[in-house]
Amino acid sequence: MTKIKDRRSIRKYQSTPIPEDLLNRLLEEAMRTPTMGNMQLYSVVATTDPKIKAELAPAHFNQPMVTAAPVVLTFCADFNRVSKWCEQRDAEPGYDNFLSFINAMSDALLFTQNFCTLAEEEGLGTCYLGTTVYMPKDIIRILRLPKLVFPVATITVGYPDEWPEQNDRLPLNGILHHDVYTDYSPYDIDSIYEYKESLDENKRFVAENNKQTLAQVFTDVRYTKRDNVFMSETMMEALRMQGFIL
Repeated sequence: MTKIKDRRSIRKYQSTPIPEDLLNRLLEEAMRTPTMGNMQLYSVVATTDPKIKAELAPAHFNQPMVTAAPVVLTFCADFNRVSKWCEQRDAEPGYDNFLSFINAMSDALLFTQNFCTLAEEEGLGTCYLGTTVYMPKDIIRILRLPKLVFPVATITVGYPDEWPEQNDRLPLNGILHHDVYTDYSPYDIDSIYEYKESLDENKRFVAENNKQTLAQVFTDVRYTKRDNVFMSETMMEALRMQGFIL
């Protein structure tokens, strides 16, 4: 059993398949997550077919765990099911809008986190793929997602074949505000990021990328404004395609 303070992202997996009854039980237990209006505005696509995993890989920048993991779970914001239920019960749904997407996305991400915690308690390893919202149109096409269904998170799952070092985390005072939000002073920023910047691996990132600070690695190399603007436009196109915005 893994305590949440011990968790880490697992990118290498054993070839052992996950028993279907175990996966189903974990997903069913994860459904106890909080949900807006008790509507459960999410769906999950469990991909085990090697051919489909290979199709998904480019949408996730060909990260090797997409094809190596026994199961790839794509968690989706889903207002399709509720809308169809409304229509079949003589009720007029009004969920083809951005607010509805935000509500469904929140539901889906809460469900995702619950699943990850439960899976890791059972000895499984997981890795969250932030690439899901970078290239959603490809994922929508490959997984045949209908209108009002949108991929928001992908988790690779399997029995770990590694136990890597944990990534660093900011100190609690870096994220906790009492009663109201207190903005950060230059001193606060220095204090909050001091440990992260002191790590040898992060100093190596700075040197390898010919930068002066770790922040420059993030802004100039890893998450650039150009890429963010491009992928924002792509995401807006996909939201229009799926019927969440006009």
